[in-house]
Amino acid sequence: MKITNHTNYIRFMEEARSDYLEQINWPYDKLEEAGVISPVVAVSCKYKKTTSYPDLIKIITSVSKVSRAKLTLSYTMTVAEELVCTAESSHCFLDDNGKIVDIKTKMPKFYQTLQQLKKEA
Repeated sequence: MKITNHTNYIRFMEEARSDYLEQINWPYDKLEEAGVISPVVAVSCKYKKTTSYPDLIKIITSVSKVSRAKLTLSYTMTVAEELVCTAESSHCFLDDNGKIVDIKTKMPKFYQTLQQLKKEA
């Protein structure tokens, strides 16, 4: 295929998000062990330039918003330092029963980490 299908960018974001959480020492399995899941509640992408399958897409992930029950991450995607896509994904925090979790109370260290990363972004 000559052009990367637009739906693949959502998968790229998922991979980048998982990697980002690992880099900040809060991988998904650690959250799940604490009884917290974080489903996607919204996604937006702005495609700036097409890419193709041999392209190496670099993705920079950052915290753009964080509250007690919701996290929004921003993604900047480039190929050879040229902007190809900007995107965001928003996630809520739920317990195993699907109830909203206040991460500031349930996971204060995780919440503090996210707050610090937001300040640095």
